[in-house]
Amino acid sequence: MKVLVTGGAGYLGSITCKALEEAGHTPVVLDSLLVGPRQYVGDRIFYEGDIADRNLVRKVAAEHPDIEATIHMAARIVVPESVELPYEYYRDNVAKSLELFDELVALGKPRILFSSTASLYALKDDFEVREDDGLSTSSPYARTKRMMEQVLEDMALATDLRAVILRYFNPIGADPDLETGYHLKDATHVVPLMAQTALGQRDVFTITGTDLPTRDGTGIRDYIHAWDLAKAHVRAIEKFDSVLEAVGTPSTVINIGGGDGVTVRELLAAVERVVGRPVPVREAPSRPGDAVGAFANADKAYELLGWKTELSLDDAIASALAWGEKRKSILGYD
Repeated sequence: MKVLVTGGAGYLGSITCKALEEAGHTPVVLDSLLVGPRQYVGDRIFYEGDIADRNLVRKVAAEHPDIEATIHMAARIVVPESVELPYEYYRDNVAKSLELFDELVALGKPRILFSSTASLYALKDDFEVREDDGLSTSSPYARTKRMMEQVLEDMALATDLRAVILRYFNPIGADPDLETGYHLKDATHVVPLMAQTALGQRDVFTITGTDLPTRDGTGIRDYIHAWDLAKAHVRAIEKFDSVLEAVGTPSTVINIGGGDGVTVRELLAAVERVVGRPVPVREAPSRPGDAVGAFANADKAYELLGWKTELSLDDAIASALAWGEKRKSILGYD
């Protein structure tokens, strides 16, 4: 099938496009290139522009009337930046998405697969979260994602829109061919930072938050290989109608994670194990908006999508390290 992918020039968007192609589908990329690099689009069908540009969305639909669904991945995603730039985050993640959703419904393209986040979950004593557990948004970024979930849920009740919402846990690594991967110059995510430190591109890795209520005082996350995450999107697109039929509602939320909790110190030990040498570290307080963390109960993903992670934490770390060594040749910077 043909699938519109907003944010398809981004880190996860580009890898998802490759997964769609490998499964025999055709991605149509819509991206403003605010964050994603142009070279990540490759030779795919590409429209450069804003998701809120209704005329552009109409043009895409007119030129590709066989688009059957949209994977909406376009968003600002940096938690500390969202604290500093709340207006930009609400404008780009919420207001512009509203225009996109309304236009897609008007065009008769009501199937939307939405990229959400596990950072919505409230802290639990055992850290394992299910889709119906309590929520507590600790940053403007997380609040924009929750708002968009609510928008999709409400529009699905009132219009023809249908939504499958994937709550991502913590994707790391690159695409299997090392053609695309994490691309931000100033990395904010933990594994790229560790990888750059291990490769000597940074002097030290900073552990932010060491007095948290976890087994070793550092944040806990559920790390998943980006390729596994991309394949979850393929399954969700292919099974879109049957998923909603099975749950009996016009929208649903699905956790996409590995089902294992890993602390920052444990992740650091894994990186050192994979790379074969120590990573210099220092400790610092938590950053604004940082969450203690959680890991997924991913039973629903297996039941509805037939999906579970196939690649290990070490696989994902090795992929991130390999990409860290290669990305300068592709992007022009470490």
